[in-house]
Amino acid sequence: MFIGESPYKVDDKGRVPLPPKFRRELKAGMVLAKGLEKCITVYPIAQWEKLSESLAAKAVGGASLRRATRAIFASASSASFDGQGRIVLPYALREHAGIADTAIVIGTNRTVELWSEEEWKVEKISADEQAAKIMEDLGA
Repeated sequence: MFIGESPYKVDDKGRVPLPPKFRRELKAGMVLAKGLEKCITVYPIAQWEKLSESLAAKAVGGASLRRATRAIFASASSASFDGQGRIVLPYALREHAGIADTAIVIGTNRTVELWSEEEWKVEKISADEQAAKIMEDLGA
């Protein structure tokens, strides 16, 4: 389970460390892809395979599903940790998320997301405002 939020500096080569507590769960491998919002989603390899299988089973669906599949898989990139616990964020993904010199790394239960400071401030306010209502609707 991925929880918490931490800011990390992105170096001039696009490398960013991930929290040590996240590294254990991502050690087997990970895939980076465009998030559904303006962020980068980091999928543990097992979670990515589940997503892949789920979309493949529905791939004969409509044009919207095919477009979503293209968007997700075309942007995807395998990643691994270097000796200092950093991963390389591909330029196209950094550009999508607006990440320059700092990435806010957040846990979202089954995945990790990387946000620019500016986009995370906006998203966090929105999420905080809506969380109570959503949890109430779910009966949690």
